[in-house]
Amino acid sequence: MTLRVLFLLMLCAGLPVTVSASDLPTPKQGPVLRIQGSNTIGAALGPALVEGLMREQGLLKVHSEAPDTANELRVVGETAQGRRVEVEVAAHGSSTGFNALKNATADLAASSRPIKDSELLALQSLGDLKSPGAEQVIAIDGLAIILHPQNPLNQLDTEQLARIFSGEARTWEELGGSGGAIHLYARDDQSGTYDTFKEVVLSRRGKTLNSAAKRFESSEQLSDAVSLDPQGIGFIGLPYVRQAKAVAIVDGQSQAMLPLNSLIATEDYPLSRRLFFYLPPNGKNPWADALVAFAQSSKGQAIVAANGFIAQTVQAMAVTPNALMPEGYQALSRHAQRLTVNFRFEEGSATLDNKARQDLTRVLDYIRQNEKTNRQVTLVGFGDAKSDPARADLLSKLRAMAVRRELVKSGVVFREIRGFGAEMPVAANSADEGRIKNRRVEVWVY
Repeated sequence: MTLRVLFLLMLCAGLPVTVSASDLPTPKQGPVLRIQGSNTIGAALGPALVEGLMREQGLLKVHSEAPDTANELRVVGETAQGRRVEVEVAAHGSSTGFNALKNATADLAASSRPIKDSELLALQSLGDLKSPGAEQVIAIDGLAIILHPQNPLNQLDTEQLARIFSGEARTWEELGGSGGAIHLYARDDQSGTYDTFKEVVLSRRGKTLNSAAKRFESSEQLSDAVSLDPQGIGFIGLPYVRQAKAVAIVDGQSQAMLPLNSLIATEDYPLSRRLFFYLPPNGKNPWADALVAFAQSSKGQAIVAANGFIAQTVQAMAVTPNALMPEGYQALSRHAQRLTVNFRFEEGSATLDNKARQDLTRVLDYIRQNEKTNRQVTLVGFGDAKSDPARADLLSKLRAMAVRRELVKSGVVFREIRGFGAEMPVAANSADEGRIKNRRVEVWVY
């Protein structure tokens, strides 16, 4: 068994993986690692993770250098022997990362959206990029809908967003506000942020972005432009709200949700999304392996949080009961706390998805560290609406049972397994993505 295969097996199993500096080659010239893709990741988070990895390995004088090309940089360190070590980061949009893997001009793709089927097919010679070892969720982000700070609107639904950004709603007065014509701001076509917005807001309703929208490659520049335009509206990754105003979002029958850390961590917020590293299974770059392992470690996740994204660290949070909750759920919220993670499943399957597989280890660590292995954990399943409510209830409980099966293997004895069917949706059931988000399992601890 090769070192790389062993590494991937340990990573998939959630076992701690460390790579010492002596294990990583430092060639006399050229970069040791090339990362291309998402601007959301590459602008700050990716370089910060690389710097953290370099420092953990004992490299000296770690810093970033910006070449003349916009949205590109080099992260540089120095060995004890004085040898320069470089990692190249190019942040021109998620699709450029997959193109770079295909052209062998990158070793690791950074993406703020899942890989597309067409990209998966084009890259099949590199191995299965949807396999657990290849598709690595490194952080959770939320798309914030931003307005000028003085805009009086506080809430919009996804149907309104589709009408706004397609150009069908042209004035603020049509939305109950004031200010005249709406000015649109959007990321460029290469952006995973744009791909996410297009998928969850526009395409779901058969609409396209209005050609009058001002387009930006830089997240910071877009946000600053909206914050200076009283008639402006834009969409942006969570860390880039800056001086603008974020509004609460409603999707289908969900409650209005602000892009709060707790709602994004559980992926309940309607415009939450995952940030990925894609590591080609057939690749041979140990620096890529080491960066993925570092990103998933507690040190890496601390860097995620420090850069304004949502770390995947599991914590308990109090939930305030309200009249819109089923009585059984209200009772649960009065006596227990909910963990900041939801288990979700592969499309059309009862199989846990790649993030859920990693979250199993994180949840198990929390349960053990807090001594809650003996009847102090309740699993709560939810699903999408079915023609037969009884079937929805059954399926929601079966999803919770799927999570139970995995944790029981590690000695967890559960207090209760509950299913609430199609109640309390967090997304519209009118599209596949919404139904997938609604099919979830929550973890509660006493």
